[in-house]
Amino acid sequence: MTASNRATAAVGAEFTPLDDLSPSGDFLSSTSAMAQDRPLLIRNLGLQPSQALDYVPVWDAMRQFTASRSDETPDQIWMLNHQPVFTQGQAGKSEHLLNTEEIQVVQIDRGGQVTYHGPGQLVAYVLIDVRRAGIGVRELVENIELSVIDVLEQFGIVGESQRKAPGVYVNGAKIAALGLRVRQGCSYHGLSFNIDMDLSPFRRINPCGFEGMPVTQLRDLLPANADVGNLMAEAARRLGVALTARLKRSGTGSTRH
Repeated sequence: MTASNRATAAVGAEFTPLDDLSPSGDFLSSTSAMAQDRPLLIRNLGLQPSQALDYVPVWDAMRQFTASRSDETPDQIWMLNHQPVFTQGQAGKSEHLLNTEEIQVVQIDRGGQVTYHGPGQLVAYVLIDVRRAGIGVRELVENIELSVIDVLEQFGIVGESQRKAPGVYVNGAKIAALGLRVRQGCSYHGLSFNIDMDLSPFRRINPCGFEGMPVTQLRDLLPANADVGNLMAEAARRLGVALTARLKRSGTGSTRH
């Protein structure tokens, strides 16, 4: 099954992808037994560069999931990495596309300007019934940002958010970008967290609409002797824990399937 087909096959009445979650079958065993009326399901659609998914089929899947969900549909977070692509938000300006060359540009329906996705970048799509959770969009954004800051802290790195430019920064360089769309009270799109990737495509754009904005990644911020053999999976695990804690604190329960 190709990456594109895998994303498409993941969409169904109960959203059960064929390669759901990690080989162990439980991405976060410490929360798998939590009993919640409305759980938060965290799905791993492929974190290795060889499993990188084409963007458009996953975007279509998010929209289909959001359009078809009911009041009883559990909230979900999809974790994955993408094939190289630039995505341009609804109000995106072409002037921020400098030299895209062979990399596809996709105009999409989230807020914000242009960003880059590629293998080695952890993407977390946050599919939350915001009304049901009883939180505002700003609170959801803040909880996502704080979750990344929590993960960075666990690696001994100080991250911060900036009110004027959503995302997470380390020493002024952007390490995580954030953009959401809310339709009928439900969010989709989400977060991209630079882990261990080729950062050079960011030089072909003005990231998030800011000329000359520096970008960084987790791998480059760790000590030279750090064990990074499974960094992507470890970052995803820690982000899942952090999002679970933050969103549960805001009124959304969580579990792993």
